[in-house]
Amino acid sequence: MSFDEKIKEIEDEIKKTPSNKATQGHLGKLKAKLAVLHDRSDLERSVKKSGTGSHGYNVKKLGNATAVFVGFPSVGKSTLLNRLTNAESRVAAYEFTTLDVVPGVMKYRGAYIQLLDVPGILEDASAGRGRGREVLAAVRGADMVLIVVDIKKLNQLEIIKSEILRSNIRPNVNPPDILSRKKDRGGVNITSTVKQTKLSKDTMNGIAREMGYMNADIVLREEVTSERMIDGLANNRVYMPMLVVVNKIDTVSSEEIKQALLTVGDNYVAVSAENGENMELLRKKIFGMTKLVRIYMKPPGKPADRVKPLIMKGTPTIEAACAKTRADSIKYLKSARVWGPSAKFAGQRVGPEHILQDEDELELAFSK
Repeated sequence: MSFDEKIKEIEDEIKKTPSNKATQGHLGKLKAKLAVLHDRSDLERSVKKSGTGSHGYNVKKLGNATAVFVGFPSVGKSTLLNRLTNAESRVAAYEFTTLDVVPGVMKYRGAYIQLLDVPGILEDASAGRGRGREVLAAVRGADMVLIVVDIKKLNQLEIIKSEILRSNIRPNVNPPDILSRKKDRGGVNITSTVKQTKLSKDTMNGIAREMGYMNADIVLREEVTSERMIDGLANNRVYMPMLVVVNKIDTVSSEEIKQALLTVGDNYVAVSAENGENMELLRKKIFGMTKLVRIYMKPPGKPADRVKPLIMKGTPTIEAACAKTRADSIKYLKSARVWGPSAKFAGQRVGPEHILQDEDELELAFSK
């Protein structure tokens, strides 16, 4: 029996099995088994493809972050790319216009964000339809995914989300707070720092064994579902922000826009790529969700350079800023002073562990 046949068999069994306390353990094991089969199927396909000359979508990363437009054909990804960047992605009113990845760079608030226009995907893209695996592989290598949908075809949104999840991409969630360590003997030992009400001990043990943890210490630091536990024990999940871009709002009435957006969720921007409506809002959202932090470096006794900021990600510390400005600088750091959002007062002296915020001004002094 092939991987695809085994996967279909387990998916059918999951669908026909009622979800209740009595079936919890069985369903947990089935879901874990399904996750392992998907991973093995992906590995087998990649091994078969290697050396065949087929090319993937490997794009050299540029700038401070990378975001990928994903959507069905003819939803306006190319027009959006052209609006937001200096790229020239071919635009036409028929499907499958983009046959390769077209990169562009969006400059916004001193940061450079690379945007990628990839070919349109279809249902079952994660199974390889329409070079879908290569498209989704490009998404896995990015910092953010932008799902583009036509406001008149919002049913495509759930299909795309499903394909993204099947490709082991987890949008807009944090990684499960699970610690695991395999060992040589002793079986599976699962402990938890929080009360577990959704899964029984037997179910958790069954999931762990199906995931290949025959001897291991596992610590759960959040209340888990079977899906979260499976993700926490897998080593190939990618977590990233996702924004839904609802395009072509110029083709419907304001009342239709209002009604349509009720079904989209919270993380969206409604735009018209054709006439440029809400492009500034889209730029702002992309910048915010990539979690880029602009630090304006201030030489001692001089004004801060607010033209070319130091761009960092997440929650950067003074130590990280030092490493980015000069590799060995932390060893010679004499003092650090901060003006701006993270400072309690202007010119506050801070230590290496101080966390910087967007638009801080930073002055570093070194002993040599």
